[in-house]
Amino acid sequence: MPLNQQQFTIGAFAIILDSEKRALLCHRRDFDLWNLPGGKLEHGESPWDGVIREVKEETGLDVSVERLAGIYHKSDQNEIVFSFACTVISGDIQTSDEADRVEYYKIDALPKNTSPKQVERILDAVTNEGCVMKTQTGPSSIDLIRQGKL
Repeated sequence: MPLNQQQFTIGAFAIILDSEKRALLCHRRDFDLWNLPGGKLEHGESPWDGVIREVKEETGLDVSVERLAGIYHKSDQNEIVFSFACTVISGDIQTSDEADRVEYYKIDALPKNTSPKQVERILDAVTNEGCVMKTQTGPSSIDLIRQGKL
């Protein structure tokens, strides 16, 4: 198998809960979609450092990583995603080039246009104390938007 087919895209996302146990979500500028702060790792970056950087870039918040909440495999996209439970240590919420809104939502009242795979990751993190490992299947959120299903 050629090397480029063996390589994975690696992402890292933060699950940040406030004192009321509401989850922090970012609304994307490019699509009408809410998702967790996070994204792809840069060359040579660890997943835990990547999630700290991504949260700062997207929200203006400094966070500490408390635990690995989940590892998700998206086989159709050759992608591995790390989900980290994080705590805000400083900063004020700001918008960014990637997010035009950043808000906390009750777990049972997440916006309907929240990425379904990320909703699953939030629920996994709040209902499990350990690290969840699973394969996530189905269309991407962008595909669901394009199909008018999200």
